[in-house]
Amino acid sequence: MAGTITEKIIKEHIVEDIAAKIAPGDEVALKIDQTLTQDATGTMAYLQFEAIGIPRVRTEQSVSYVDHNTLQTDFKNPDDHRYLQSIARRYGLQFSRPGNGICHQLHLERFACPGKTLIGSDSHTPTAGGIGSFAIGAGGLDVAVAMAGMPYRIKYPKIVGIKLTGKLQDWVSAKDVILEVLRRIDVKGGVGTVLEYFGPGVKTLSVPERATITNMGTETGATTSVFPSDEVTKAFMVAQERGNQWIPLEADADVEYDELIELNLSEVEPLVALPHSPGKIKPVSEIAGLEVQQVAIGSCTNSSLSDLKIVANILKGHTIADNMHLTINPGSRQVVEHLIESDEMRYLVAAGARILENSCGPCIGMGGAPSSHAVSVRTFNRNFEGRSGTKDAQMYLVSPEVAAATAIKGVLTDPRDLGECPKIEMPQRFIINDNMFIRPLPAGESAKVEIIRGPNIKPLPDFQPLPDTLAGEVLIKVEDNITTDHIMPAGAKILPLRSNIPAISEYVFEAIDPEFPRRALEKGGGFIIGGDNYGQGSSREHAALAPKYLGVKAVIVKSFARIHLANLINFGIVPLTFKDPADYESIDLADKLEVIIGELQGDVKLRNRTKNNEIELTHSLSQLDAEILKTGGKLPWVKAKVVK
Repeated sequence: MAGTITEKIIKEHIVEDIAAKIAPGDEVALKIDQTLTQDATGTMAYLQFEAIGIPRVRTEQSVSYVDHNTLQTDFKNPDDHRYLQSIARRYGLQFSRPGNGICHQLHLERFACPGKTLIGSDSHTPTAGGIGSFAIGAGGLDVAVAMAGMPYRIKYPKIVGIKLTGKLQDWVSAKDVILEVLRRIDVKGGVGTVLEYFGPGVKTLSVPERATITNMGTETGATTSVFPSDEVTKAFMVAQERGNQWIPLEADADVEYDELIELNLSEVEPLVALPHSPGKIKPVSEIAGLEVQQVAIGSCTNSSLSDLKIVANILKGHTIADNMHLTINPGSRQVVEHLIESDEMRYLVAAGARILENSCGPCIGMGGAPSSHAVSVRTFNRNFEGRSGTKDAQMYLVSPEVAAATAIKGVLTDPRDLGECPKIEMPQRFIINDNMFIRPLPAGESAKVEIIRGPNIKPLPDFQPLPDTLAGEVLIKVEDNITTDHIMPAGAKILPLRSNIPAISEYVFEAIDPEFPRRALEKGGGFIIGGDNYGQGSSREHAALAPKYLGVKAVIVKSFARIHLANLINFGIVPLTFKDPADYESIDLADKLEVIIGELQGDVKLRNRTKNNEIELTHSLSQLDAEILKTGGKLPWVKAKVVK
């Protein structure tokens, strides 16, 4: 039988007996080859891994990166980094020191392999799909469980084939390709799917270009995105001195996809995502001339060597506009070393760019905030309201070419107006310097390592089994497309609290209702009511863990985003949906509810004591999900399994 890339990788990694034919939506358990964490999610993931109680990671490759919390304004972040380094030494992980680079760029360069499964405690882990990995973003607890050698469970996805033909024109880039995909399917169109790229246009794209596309496929809600592994992939891996890890991997010629999207690369034009959604797409030419105060180039989407080479050569001989503030954060030290070697770093500096650390930086609100009411044009992947650190700023997402042209002109600029497009030359061999990775210790030595814990690292909360009936008030009612940034903000003030759940819980729903934490504690917990696509965006499990600490018992919405749904299950918060979405209108803030969940094997009844009525709720929980929830969450469930 003909197979897609997705089917081939899943078939090789399923670890439990399965039916002869799997249908989309069926639960499958996969062996995980690789994991990654970053420091904003990693501290909690490793606290959870410690709690499981095994002596060493059981994956082929696990890497702990430090790339988020690098703005060290006090002891909290550096203390966390010392904890992470000691954990890596103790349990057999690679450790990437602060300043080495952004986890997804580094993993693409040094570790990702075609045909391997990878889960990471960051929603943009699908970046590695550009090299042919089956790479999925997940909550930190799921990553901890995978490091313990247990399978990772997903709903078997629909496989959407995206057939690429043609070749990108000058001034058009891979970022425009994924913006075009978002223009067609929006931020919910990929839910429950894998976006699998194929066709003759694939061979015109480099691995970093493919990785840009798979990185931002996350914004469609897709489980992951994946490209074939071909001679282009092989050339990239050989240049990274990893040619021995390459394997060919592509879909069979006569394969049939569940859905098909055809995209002619020759017809793609420079695009822009308007505030405040990555799915709000227009051609740059339609809004060119908009005055811009800040341009920010980098992030895990667009910080590769090829991205910054084109930016450097566009900026060469120019000075940024008088009204302009330009920041650039390279994705890795390898990128920086090449820019220095080729003298292209000089072009960036001479043009007036601020060269920031090799980290996530402004993308997550960790420095680089724009001024009040500013328009900021960014090569990032998200433009949610307030994510930049400035609530009233307007964020526009664009390609590196558009960003560089805009920095020169001071207004949003179609780069095709600049004339001839610069040509760049990529190295035949990359500079390999892995001295900022600390390698795992042998098992005998690692057992002697002492774990270093700073005072900001607090123990995990307790997770108790769930009763058959949940009772409480509606603590908040929110609209459609609530992001994890709305639920649990990031930024320089809050990110350092990621290993301190009592402290970070004080900021839950800060941008929507600052009184929520106080009210939740006073009421002894209760319920959240929401609309469609609740929990889209980042994989941050704190958006479930902090509400759990505040006593949230269930979240009742029209629909959930995939990773947040899994995180709610992991931490014992019951995720329920309205059987009839119109019932959303019948529930108000402070209504007193009883939700009879029983064993969660069928539909659920909600009694509204305030309105004196009943409505039906439903869920997408498997029998195992229900078992995990009733146990109190995944951590007590896994610990029980490990003890057995």
